[in-house]
Parts: sequence; C-alpha cells; structure tokens
Amino acid sequence: MRAAFYSFISTVLFAGIAVGASPHSAAAADLGIMTSGPSAIGSCSEIVFTCENGRTYPLCPIAVSVVGEVVTASLHTGHRGATHVRLIPMGVGYRYAGRGIWLDGFRENALLNFGKHSQTACTIQHS
Repeated sequence: MRAAFYSFISTVLFAGIAVGASPHSAAAADLGIMTSGPSAIGSCSEIVFTCENGRTYPLCPIAVSVVGEVVTASLHTGHRGATHVRLIPMGVGYRYAGRGIWLDGFRENALLNFGKHSQTACTIQHS
C-alpha cells in the first residue's frame, strides 16, 4: 500500500515537471533581443543601439538562451565603460536593466534610460 502511494506521488511530481517545462511557458521570454545563436557570446558587433543623441551603444552578449535570445549582456556606454544588464521578462517587449541604466524596447525600437531623468530613443542595428 505504501509503495503504491509513493509511486502515485512520484508520478504526479514528474507529470507536474513535464507540464511546467512545456514550450508554452517559455513563450513570454521570446520577446528579448535575438542573436544568431550561442556563437554570438562576446561579440560586440552583432547588436548595436544607434541613438538620437548621436552615439552608438554596443551590446555584448554574455549568456544566450537555447533559442538565441540574449539573457545577460554588457552594454558599453562609453564614458561609464560597460554595464552588466539582465533581461527582465515583460508582458510586451523587453527590458534589460543594470545598475543605474535600463533599456525598454519593442522589436527594433528602444528607449535607453540613464537614471530617472535622462533618456534617449534608439534603434537596433543588427550586423
């Protein structure tokens, strides 16, 4: 009786894990910036933000998901050097946030925020 109960519990747990790992649960994360794949890690020339302030900000992927979306990266801002940013899941679009800087966007358009009172509109240039 006890063995049958433990077998039932383990079956329910494994079924719960299988349902939780379905491709539908990953659909919300598919809204980040996409790369050509894991080979893009460390490549700063693949994704560059060209902004209205006349500057360009390269994004260097550190970790890329299996489907090719950038999960963590370093955003090179020039005088500040590189800032480590991480993908924050959003309902629509994407947000990459780091210390004192965040980037909100949807597809090719993004808004780069340097703190609460300074922002600039940008577009993504894929090479």
